[in-house]
Amino acid sequence: MLTPFESEALSLSLKVAAWAVAGSLPVGILLAWVLARGRFPGKSILDGLVHLPLVLPPVVTGYMLLLLLGRRGPVGAWLHDTLGISMAFNWKGAALAAAVMSLPLLVRAVRLSVESLDQGLEQAARTLGAGPVRTFFCVSLPLVLPGVLTGALLAFARSLGEFGATITFVSNIPGQTQTLPLALYSLVQMPGGEQGALRLCVIAVVVSLAALLVSEFINRRWAARLKG
Repeated sequence: MLTPFESEALSLSLKVAAWAVAGSLPVGILLAWVLARGRFPGKSILDGLVHLPLVLPPVVTGYMLLLLLGRRGPVGAWLHDTLGISMAFNWKGAALAAAVMSLPLLVRAVRLSVESLDQGLEQAARTLGAGPVRTFFCVSLPLVLPGVLTGALLAFARSLGEFGATITFVSNIPGQTQTLPLALYSLVQMPGGEQGALRLCVIAVVVSLAALLVSEFINRRWAARLKG
């Protein structure tokens, strides 16, 4: 049985991961489409910026978010003074940090699906009178949906495991920003917390492995459908 401390950390992690995926999904699809189909100066720079969180230390990413979106940051001050929105040191900031760190995985999965999409089907739809918007939502998006689902699951699993950017940007506040990895870190530092840390470790492994297995299942079903 999980203690209230462990249950709170798990529920907060699921909430943060869900919002991170929901927020990054439209941006990820747009970026993947632009990188797969676009031909413009600076495309390599955009590609590098999208994948930068994969190679930067997570603490650096978290610190950059703090400088930009903190109460004294240029964007954070405007959001707080104008809209009353504060991103630092609350769960919304944790979701943003997780979204930034997981975005490269989402973009990569969707981009691979877009690049493998048969553009002849889109051209056929336009020949039959469908406009660009209708073609996208009725033809293109359904065909790349497995890649979108795979990317979303990978992003969800990555968001559950996010630690460095989260603790730097929103700190480790119980009930507010203390997600599963941060709670695990706190238990390791606490005398007698080894058993709770082990339980949280097992939960993290099970949830992340389940997301990866579902992602692999979707890929195999889609590959079999294409061959058939």
